[in-house]
Amino acid sequence: MLKILLSLLLLSALAASAGAQSIRPVTLARGFDHPWAVAFLPDGQFLVSERSGALRVVQANGEIGPPLGGLPPVAAGGQGGLLDVILDSDFARNRSLYFCYAEPAASGKGNSTALASARLSSDLRRLESVRVLFSQNPKVASQLHFGCRIVESKNADGRPDGLLYLTLGERYHQRDDAQSLDNHHGKVVRIGKDGRVPADNPFVGRAGALPEIWSLGHRNPQGATLSPSGVLWIHEHGPMGGDEINLPRPGANFGWPLVSFGKNYNFTAVGDGGTARSGTEPPLHQWTPSIAPSGMAFVTSERYGKAWLGNLLVGSLKYTYLARLELARPFEGKVVRETRLLEALGERIRDVRQGPDGYLYVLTDSANGQLIRLLPAP
Repeated sequence: MLKILLSLLLLSALAASAGAQSIRPVTLARGFDHPWAVAFLPDGQFLVSERSGALRVVQANGEIGPPLGGLPPVAAGGQGGLLDVILDSDFARNRSLYFCYAEPAASGKGNSTALASARLSSDLRRLESVRVLFSQNPKVASQLHFGCRIVESKNADGRPDGLLYLTLGERYHQRDDAQSLDNHHGKVVRIGKDGRVPADNPFVGRAGALPEIWSLGHRNPQGATLSPSGVLWIHEHGPMGGDEINLPRPGANFGWPLVSFGKNYNFTAVGDGGTARSGTEPPLHQWTPSIAPSGMAFVTSERYGKAWLGNLLVGSLKYTYLARLELARPFEGKVVRETRLLEALGERIRDVRQGPDGYLYVLTDSANGQLIRLLPAP
């Protein structure tokens, strides 16, 4: 009887292991210089940003094109450079896209995260009609904590509402700014596609508050996505421990640097050492030790079976895996299980997206970065 029980336990473990490896990575293109984001062009082509400042079109056969012309000056260095890029929901008609990047100060001293719109030329060679929609203030001399993920907002019925969310880091040495409304450090902002401030933003009309701010108390959010019901999800880097998943609500304070599940890099406590505080929002989920999260996407496709539908995917830079997070309910609720995928690749996962074909795609962060399609294993 004991042997039968042990055999069943072994088979169960093997089945769980097989489930954890139920995808097959296929490299589509390699040779990127620290790629940061991927967007999906028509006809199976891709648009990939490189942190060093290049934006490239990748053919369906994996051929990587030259850098597009027309980009504004980019402050590439450290964690800064050309970062996120997304296509407008009506790209097929208007050829519009949005990108965020480290914007150098006109004086040459300092930088900050900026968000711009542009049109992709019909010959796929350059950006046209580039317009800066938002610049983080104030600019500081730092190469750290730019945040910089863009999400197009939608109504609960799934229709775009003409607005954009942008995540902003607190620039590291300016961490206390995350609790002040007179600056954009450590915030999520919400603006229109034309750069205007929506009248229903939570701090519009409040004295001393910047009207673009949607939520505050963030550290360095490098992952953001929208649920099918229109709810914004983000994740952000903690210090030593305390990486968080948060759901930014209008006017909500997420606590940095007053509270954290992590510690400062000198092993001292963050704030008063607490993990909760009146007036601040607790994280939906946290990782201690830190996994250094980047990239975030919901699985809305049934390409990988119904068990994956509604799961949340998050890349880990530090531990080189893709986290598949099962939630209490599809697309919502607490994280009830985490499975580590792609560990055998040994690559830092910078971005993860679901393509229009229903397949998942990841970018690996290195000087020889890869664009990888994830196929269901036989």
